[in-house]
Amino acid sequence: MNDATAKRPTFLDRTFTVTLIIKGIDGILELIGGVLLLFVRPGTMIAWAHQLTQHELSEDPHDVIATTLLHWTHGVSTSGTIFGAVYLLLHGAIKVVLVWAVLKDQLWAYPWMIVFLLVFILYQSYRMLVHFTWGMLLLTVFDILIVALTVREYRVQRQRKREGRPVMV
Repeated sequence: MNDATAKRPTFLDRTFTVTLIIKGIDGILELIGGVLLLFVRPGTMIAWAHQLTQHELSEDPHDVIATTLLHWTHGVSTSGTIFGAVYLLLHGAIKVVLVWAVLKDQLWAYPWMIVFLLVFILYQSYRMLVHFTWGMLLLTVFDILIVALTVREYRVQRQRKREGRPVMV
């Protein structure tokens, strides 16, 4: 294998990078959501949900997304929003830091990313046992894919480092 071939990213390399970027964007959105939960009162969230769903519900009073959004917002309490905000802020911050570190070729971040995702896969699996949703299943499958790709990439990067070649994503 010549140097030009060795530097060409494979399909799995590109998939790994894309999934990491998606996870990083998800982390940023969680940070934004966490900040919003800290500063937006439950009553304001309920009013926003009514405004957002009013048109859709006038056309279809049984719209699944609109009725679910209203149901969720009516179940929100102040203590629930504080818990949600802290959860989203911590979860989002950890994701953003780990994704950034992996994209910056920091080998220490790979094992942490794997452990972090495995913990959430376990939590998500528990949640699905309690209350199954297709969204949770898709998120869990996506996280399993990222774990598999991260394990593969970590092995590749460690091998590159042992051989004295530059570590790269």
